[in-house]
Amino acid sequence: MKGWLVATALLTAAPVWAQENALRPSETWEDLRESVIGLTEEPSMDPAILDLDAPIRANDAAIVPVRISQPSDAPALTDLMLVIDANPAPVAAEYTFGEALMPLDFEVRVRVDAYTDLRAIGTLADGGNVMAGRFVKASGGCSAPAGKDMAAVKDSMGEMRWKTAQEDGRTLGTLMIRHPMFSGLQRDQVTLMNIPAHFIDRLEVKQGDELLFTMEAGISVSEDPVFRFAYEPNGQPISVHAEDTEGNVWDQTFDAGG
Repeated sequence: MKGWLVATALLTAAPVWAQENALRPSETWEDLRESVIGLTEEPSMDPAILDLDAPIRANDAAIVPVRISQPSDAPALTDLMLVIDANPAPVAAEYTFGEALMPLDFEVRVRVDAYTDLRAIGTLADGGNVMAGRFVKASGGCSAPAGKDMAAVKDSMGEMRWKTAQEDGRTLGTLMIRHPMFSGLQRDQVTLMNIPAHFIDRLEVKQGDELLFTMEAGISVSEDPVFRFAYEPNGQPISVHAEDTEGNVWDQTFDAGG
């Protein structure tokens, strides 16, 4: 079921080659690493610094939950790139993070178009890179039909919800935004015509004047995006600024406690 009530059920697997969903050697990645990502060397992989969880086999290729996390004593990240090797546009999103999100524990949902490696490539304060990832079995996520009709899309686009919760002594924030996040590869189920790409491409979330995170996204972030993350609250209101590829802008402020 799509919308606010979709559960983010994540499966955990050790990041070693022997595991079924560990990263695989890939010519596609070798091309992406230099030509798209701009890395001349393979980033190190160290679960003591960065880890990524995703299901081995996704229940719905259009809503694949991804959790990117760090141990409590890991060095802070300044930014992160989420890459889905086999997707038409492999860079799903680029994030920057404020200090309040460190150590990182961040969840998002993405579309996966074919069996592929899914990677998080983080940048450390010293400029070094670290990578974590999983091999995910899913297909057709980028062209999967939209979950609602076009009239409903227009009526609800840009609506936001925010909530907080306490878990294991941490504060967890969940931001939900109504948006179809059309990939450009889907068809209108009534007219059977292709739906032009239309998605949130810029997002900024703050508490007061303090940055929580920013996102620059492509076509691979799922419909009605949901972001769930641990953060250190400062008691100030949560402000959200979102822009999409059609020039729409939405701003909303929430009480710190949701």
